[in-house]
Amino acid sequence: MPLIFTPTPAETERKAPGTGGKPPVDRRPTGGGGGGGDDDWRNQHHGPRELLNRTRAILFCALAGDILFFIALVAVFYARQAGTQFDPRTLQDVKDWHPILLPPILYLNTAALLLSILTMEVARRNIFREIDVMEEWLGLGQPALRRAVPWLAATLALGALFLAGQVMAWQQLTVRGLSFNRWSPPASYFFYVITGVYAAHLAIGVLALVACLCLLGRLKHVEHRQIFVDVTAWFWHVMSLVWVVLLAVLAWGQ
Repeated sequence: MPLIFTPTPAETERKAPGTGGKPPVDRRPTGGGGGGGDDDWRNQHHGPRELLNRTRAILFCALAGDILFFIALVAVFYARQAGTQFDPRTLQDVKDWHPILLPPILYLNTAALLLSILTMEVARRNIFREIDVMEEWLGLGQPALRRAVPWLAATLALGALFLAGQVMAWQQLTVRGLSFNRWSPPASYFFYVITGVYAAHLAIGVLALVACLCLLGRLKHVEHRQIFVDVTAWFWHVMSLVWVVLLAVLAWGQ
């Protein structure tokens, strides 16, 4: 006997007296696996907080690589102090490491850099100030940005002052006959290498501050401005602390 398809009650057309009938009931699957547009904003994996955390994670991984590089540089610095050189006059291996006196301007540079940590942190906190951020979300201007910009400019000035002081320190060593070349004493050679590599890293932070001052006003979303300032601030803080360690190594590690 052939099978006869019988529609279910939900699919039959229900007739009402005096009317032409109601349309078939269209049952759509409700699922339960998500995907509803109204709930997407609640997904923390796509919100500003998650974007900030991912950006911080990438930055910290890069900074970890930089710190390992500086650790290796300091290890070579100490290993070279224990090295010897053959003296043809005495036919013996003698130590050729002679400590150098650091230029006093380095300590002024350090004071400027430590002060810049404070100004950078104030800028970072102002860009996250809840009341100002809420006003920006409501389209009532950019109060958080206006509060952060002066502190960013102060940090930029202190960073540029530090780099200028580093150049003056190199010039002072050159006047004392300790220039950077293949024949320079090992201690002065490593001084140039360590301070030069660090100055290159801090110059990246200075460029990031310049970008902040030039581009933050053009970013439409407040969370993007927050991420920009936050990443720059963390980079600046870590690099400043790295310098304190490097100065201690150069001052007391010889």
